[in-house]
Amino acid sequence: MLSIIIPVYNEADNIINLLNQIDKYIKSKKEVLIIYDFDEDSTIPVIRRNLNYFSRLNIKIIKNDIGSGVANALKKGFKCAEGEYLLVLMADLSDDLSIAQKMIERMDDGYDIVCGSRYMKGGNQIGGGFFKKNLSKMAGKSMYIFTGIPTHDITNNFKMYRKSVLDNIEIESVGGFEVAMEVTIKAYKKGYKITELPSIWYDRTSGKSKFKIWKWLPHYLKWYFYCIFKRKNLN
Repeated sequence: MLSIIIPVYNEADNIINLLNQIDKYIKSKKEVLIIYDFDEDSTIPVIRRNLNYFSRLNIKIIKNDIGSGVANALKKGFKCAEGEYLLVLMADLSDDLSIAQKMIERMDDGYDIVCGSRYMKGGNQIGGGFFKKNLSKMAGKSMYIFTGIPTHDITNNFKMYRKSVLDNIEIESVGGFEVAMEVTIKAYKKGYKITELPSIWYDRTSGKSKFKIWKWLPHYLKWYFYCIFKRKNLN
């Protein structure tokens, strides 16, 4: 089974479109975990009103009781997921769900992490800030060249994980979406099999971005240098 983990923060304008995309593109047995921080989140009543319509998605609404913020929401989702494979999605419709079934096929082939990649051949990024885009591209390509990690897009949060891998990795991140970077690097250091598929990233058209580049940049840099200087197969 596939567990789809979606951290939300006032995504009432986007969540129904995202659930429709999941229903359209992902045909495998699945559960959808909606992780929220506070009871007044505008996303939650919209989902509750549509639970019957999306009953085939097996939606579970889960309050993050670990601590507020994206990193803790993802940890909560990882903990609660019951599937063998876990896919992290953003609620802002930025991720390329058309490749989701291919990601599952790669997992079935024995890979432990499948990364959606904007910066490999066939991938693309539509919109987004110039600085953020080029910083993430530079980080991804330089790590690919200098460390051999098998993805050009280490910072992309659109990744599928084997549950057993996540159970074997201590997640230290406390900021935000750098969780994906940390987990992928640590999995690589431990010798797990990682691959990537070209994906297209779309900038949000509704709502406000939750990405806090200046606040989270030091966390990304921490894992960037960890990957470069830490030898493989060490914890």
